[in-house]
Amino acid sequence: MALFLRPFAAKDERAALAAQDGFAAEGFTFLLGYSPELSWSEWLDRLQRNRAGVDLPPDGVPSAFLAAEDHGALVGRVSVRFALNDWLARQGGHIGYGVLPAHRRKGYATDILHQAIAVAHAEGVRPLLVVCDEDNVGSASVIERCGGVFEGPATSDEGVAIRRYWI
Repeated sequence: MALFLRPFAAKDERAALAAQDGFAAEGFTFLLGYSPELSWSEWLDRLQRNRAGVDLPPDGVPSAFLAAEDHGALVGRVSVRFALNDWLARQGGHIGYGVLPAHRRKGYATDILHQAIAVAHAEGVRPLLVVCDEDNVGSASVIERCGGVFEGPATSDEGVAIRRYWI
């Protein structure tokens, strides 16, 4: 596996939009902050401003939104938040990741989370809150493999049972 995290680029538009559509059926937003009203280049510019903490939306926090690539193929994505607002502190956490269905159960999630932890640590973020749905056994296992210490169960604002971990 030669997975690495990098900023999204112009070359990712087709694959990323297909992933966005594919994840919609699962109720998961693949491209955070993207909407069809934005051009791809406008969305990429927004990601750069978010990373720099410039022109953040209300309740926004500085963050890196990165593509996970293996041998030229988009396999997933990760959002690394360098601060927590109230919502993130309750149920979103510092890191949120997703692996495309065709690439699941191949170790990508663990590699994505390991690399995202390094990104957060490089920005001085410690400790890290990482959250998953209670019934997402795969994600809970990934978080635990990456050093997550279970804080306890909680409930999201939408009434979903979640698990909170600190790394």
